[in-house]
Amino acid sequence: MMKGQLAGLMKQAQAMQDNMKKAQDQLGLIDVEGVSGGGLVKVLMSCKNAVKRVTIDPSLLAEDKDMLEDLVAAAFNDAVRKAEETSAEKMSGLTAGMPPGFKMPF
Repeated sequence: MMKGQLAGLMKQAQAMQDNMKKAQDQLGLIDVEGVSGGGLVKVLMSCKNAVKRVTIDPSLLAEDKDMLEDLVAAAFNDAVRKAEETSAEKMSGLTAGMPPGFKMPF
């Protein structure tokens, strides 16, 4: 490999790393909402898994404590799944065209 080609490859890798860092930072600004119980429990969180709000319909407060805990857990799991899907979508655009199994050094 020629010295110029190697320098070009390193420059490309650095640009891709910078773009991935920017994309990861942007994920902290994207919110997803996890829902359970037909919308009775909602969890709002960023794609970096920072929980911003938990909303519980007042009708559930008179219900069984175990059921409420299960609904809260299900809403959190739904939010995490949505955050993972959104993150994968955002990052897949950056890694398009890279050889399979290619790992960036970060």
